[in-house]
Amino acid sequence: MAKSTSAEIRLLQGQVALVTGATRGIGLAIAQALAAQGCNLALTGRDEPALRRVSRELASAKIKVLAHPCDVRDPQSIDSLFRASRRLFKRLDILINNAGIAHANLTVDKLPLPLWKDVIETNLTGTFLVTQAALAIMKRGATIVNNLSIVANRVFAGSAAYIASKHGALGLTNTLREELRGKGIRVIALMPGATNTDIWNSFWPEAPRKKMMSPATIAAAFVNAILLPPNATVETIEILPTAGLL
Repeated sequence: MAKSTSAEIRLLQGQVALVTGATRGIGLAIAQALAAQGCNLALTGRDEPALRRVSRELASAKIKVLAHPCDVRDPQSIDSLFRASRRLFKRLDILINNAGIAHANLTVDKLPLPLWKDVIETNLTGTFLVTQAALAIMKRGATIVNNLSIVANRVFAGSAAYIASKHGALGLTNTLREELRGKGIRVIALMPGATNTDIWNSFWPEAPRKKMMSPATIAAAFVNAILLPPNATVETIEILPTAGLL
């Protein structure tokens, strides 16, 4: 049997992806999966030492990696990120809006306004701002993936800001998909259920991690959707642990 060539294996060779929140969890797993397919990467987050470490690790995959810190709540920070990305790559094929935060389990009557604003600005407004900047350089055949969480269409007591941000981001995602159909840009809502990441420390530190999916599982589903022909879109990836909702 003939051996596979590296070109056959690295199906995203030469493409460029931007991943927000890329230093841990699902964002990191997606970056690793893209690197394995030969995709060049622009990685961002607020933890500069972690960004440098991840950049060094992924550069070993013989791809170009830009590690640039960015606060997705800040338009000037986003402008700086895209200037750096355009200088190095001059294109953007895949955008993964993954940056997000949660909050302690608090009912609405006890939820401080500054915490509400921080979650909404990071999870919803940040997705809007990064997407708006990306659209200026994305062309037909490009793909936008918004990591929304399964709570984008479910509710749980004690997580009002997080759930409101994800419901809003799903509305943004669905609207964006309709706006971009004619331009040939795919828009995917990634909606994973319980996944073993650090975000659980914010609101349920004792959560049963052994029942959860791994970030690598989510990344594998994401890559399978990305690799479809440009004229096909998995509009929503809803993936849950076999055990169901925790």
